Amino acid sequence: MQAGEGRMNGTGGCGMWINKQRNTEIKNNSVSASSVFAVSMHSPGHSTVEFECVDETELILIHSNKLSYTKLNNAHIVSLIASGGGSAPSIVSSWMQPKTQYLITQLNNKLTQGQKYQLYTEFTGELADDLAGFYRSEYQEDGVRKIVATSQMHPTHARKVFPCFDEPAMKAVFYITLIHPPGTVALSNGMEKEIVNTTIDGIAVTKTKFEPTKKMSTYLLAIIISDYTHLSYSQGDTLIRIWARRTAIEQGQGHYALNVTGPVLDFFQLYYNISYPLSKSDQIALPDFYFGAMENWGLVTYRETKLLYDPLTSSNRNKETTATIIAHELAHMWFGNLVTLQWWNEVWLNEGFASYVSYLGADHAEPAWNVKDLIILDEVHRVFAVDALTSSHPLSSKEDSIILPDQISEQFDVISYSKGAAVLRMLSDFLSEPVFVQGLNTFCNLCQQAVEANNVSLPRPVNDIMNCWVLQMGFPVVTIDTTTGKVSQKYFLLDPESNIKVKSPYNYEWLIPVRWMKSGEIVYVCLSCLLSAVNLEMCNDSLWVLANINITGYYRVNYDHGNWERLITQLNSEHQVIPVINRAQLMDDAFNLARAQLVSTTLALKTTSYLLMETEYIPWQSALDNLHYYYLMLDCTEVYQPMQDYIKKLVTPLFLYFKNMTSNWTHIPDRLTDQYNQVNAIRMACRTGVTECQDLTTTWFKQWMDSPQENLIDPNLRSAVYCSAMAAGGEAEWEFGWWQFQGSSVASEASKLMSALACTKNKTLYLSYTLNPAMIRKQDATSVITSVASNRVGHSLAWDFVRKQWEYMFTQYGVGSFSFASMISEVTARFSTEAELQQLEEFVEENSAVGFGSATLAVKQAVERTKANIKWLHQNKQEILDWFNSQIQA
Repeated sequence: MQAGEGRMNGTGGCGMWINKQRNTEIKNNSVSASSVFAVSMHSPGHSTVEFECVDETELILIHSNKLSYTKLNNAHIVSLIASGGGSAPSIVSSWMQPKTQYLITQLNNKLTQGQKYQLYTEFTGELADDLAGFYRSEYQEDGVRKIVATSQMHPTHARKVFPCFDEPAMKAVFYITLIHPPGTVALSNGMEKEIVNTTIDGIAVTKTKFEPTKKMSTYLLAIIISDYTHLSYSQGDTLIRIWARRTAIEQGQGHYALNVTGPVLDFFQLYYNISYPLSKSDQIALPDFYFGAMENWGLVTYRETKLLYDPLTSSNRNKETTATIIAHELAHMWFGNLVTLQWWNEVWLNEGFASYVSYLGADHAEPAWNVKDLIILDEVHRVFAVDALTSSHPLSSKEDSIILPDQISEQFDVISYSKGAAVLRMLSDFLSEPVFVQGLNTFCNLCQQAVEANNVSLPRPVNDIMNCWVLQMGFPVVTIDTTTGKVSQKYFLLDPESNIKVKSPYNYEWLIPVRWMKSGEIVYVCLSCLLSAVNLEMCNDSLWVLANINITGYYRVNYDHGNWERLITQLNSEHQVIPVINRAQLMDDAFNLARAQLVSTTLALKTTSYLLMETEYIPWQSALDNLHYYYLMLDCTEVYQPMQDYIKKLVTPLFLYFKNMTSNWTHIPDRLTDQYNQVNAIRMACRTGVTECQDLTTTWFKQWMDSPQENLIDPNLRSAVYCSAMAAGGEAEWEFGWWQFQGSSVASEASKLMSALACTKNKTLYLSYTLNPAMIRKQDATSVITSVASNRVGHSLAWDFVRKQWEYMFTQYGVGSFSFASMISEVTARFSTEAELQQLEEFVEENSAVGFGSATLAVKQAVERTKANIKWLHQNKQEILDWFNSQIQA
């Protein structure tokens, strides 16, 4: 894949503007923008965009959205001059093309090839609270309402702030000046160059001028005005600053982010072998922010929950999230910002790479955590669920298939992030990390030069191996028959009867590196197993064979029945012989192979029986993730209670294990993963009716209600305790939780309470709050709706709410406020009946005119998943019921 550095090649000519997809006649040079910050409603500004004509054309297409233009002295809304004193064509007319969001200017003559021009406009843009472009965020501090004017340009919202060539490869240098109220602080990508107090039209203002930016894409621009304060220190030539609300900084919530940023920057400078390219690294926590974070070059923006860590109330899960997300965003400072994708069809390379190396950066900063292993749960297993549907899509697609803003937004999904990370991790593994990094540093042809320079033996060139993973959707299941040694592959689909409508250039076959072991003794790397083969070393009728060691490959593994039985016997006798990640893999593969009718459901369930002896987090979390599907499908059926009884039988020893480890819950486990599994133990023990657990959480919560100023519940356990107590409690517990939520000054604590409030039995009122930003922030509305939908009492209420409010949410709130794709996915996750399928299809039809925007693919996936769920339930319910009954009676 090639990264753009400012110039886009094209065929020239004006063409038909209505069908135009990309700017091919213009090279962006610089943007000079000045804007006045207004607390009221509108932000007036003017913009000068300098560009160079690459191919002669009579049309100028520049992106613009929701801007109101002022007529200039030439009676047009734009003016054009030639740089350097030359002549420019006259303007005939200008108009908007709403669908593609272009401001189009017709000229009386063609622009001259190689000549530079300046396009000038004056405009106003609304400072709305829609979390897109330049927007308004509000918060309360010391009883005073305060406002932050902030920005989110990515991916296509810079055009909502000023007219610009809003395409990733059309880079420019930005000259930014912000005019803002005295006493406020202005921030942008560059360092503050000049701050002057002055007056405009008799009004006192502060004028902040910034250093010119590096040449960069429009989506990386950031402008923020607030009365925030900051922490700072210098690391070499780089100034590191953490910005947040004054209260948050005073409470020490920015210290961890400040301390972890330096080591992460050091790691990436060594990893890329390129110094950090800017003089400062600002990171800022915002009260309202659509994404988790955004890698604006030199001024990274975050949700408060992602950047701030309060040592008194935040959990170590919050701490790990802060470290990994900082690593993700800072990885972009090189890969994504310095070197940028040519077009949005290559989002996977940008986001997948940052997702992969974020674990490496966080591991460098916090080596005791062993955070690199968590990529299996957080990325690989997560994306398997989506990529096993025929409604998935390849990592890379054709440029001309992604044109409109909604199509661009749709690219930022779990495939781009998590599959991208998984496939790059696989590449790094079979090349070796040093060769992978060497190839990365020279940006060579997908590492082929580095492979040759290091004499790495591969059966095919790197591109040939990688293209089948990048250019076709899905992934294979590798089947190993230990009776014959035969190794074969097949396109893995959760519903084997799915109709595959998308033709693959590789016929849904992959070149697969297989790493395997035999009875825990020897690890083999079988690069000859890239397609299908016979490997006699795998032939055995007494020793077990295990493939995809540490899940470095992006595929599932199936075995003959005898080998499965030998592996299960090993788990039940001495499970530590099998690597911990592979214990998680065996369960995840077995459950999903059963859903695909490749093994029996009974075999999948048998892989969980050894959990009576398991104490490690990754296998337990894998089991719970898979049993979660059983809860979704079966918790409203007669299977629910036997299932509860079985899981209670498994989790009780784990609950007692952590009770003993922590000296009756008075100490915190040393290892990060033990802290995580302690949460699992309490959450599942309470959920399945372990009386000691329910009494424990209810007592802790009651003690807090009796002394609201003194919350003694361990921050690591609060999410589980809050939910358990509110599920068991009534109106008093919910009102107390709501009161604490409204009064919390720590974002991570507010987030825990917000999720726990959905555990109550009365959810209708809580759902209605999502349409009132004074009750639930717009950025959190989706999270509340999906939290309500996540349990059996609330899912039908949440679905009814979404159906009723869809048009209002979609048209009034917009893409910056709701994550419509995740909302659709979560609210429909339990659908498993013909009636629910009919409701879903009617919902799609009834809202076809309104549309689904970035959720279009999620809707298709929901329909496909519901059909698969109906089949699965019909085929498996009785077998599952019989097995659970047999286990609890044993």
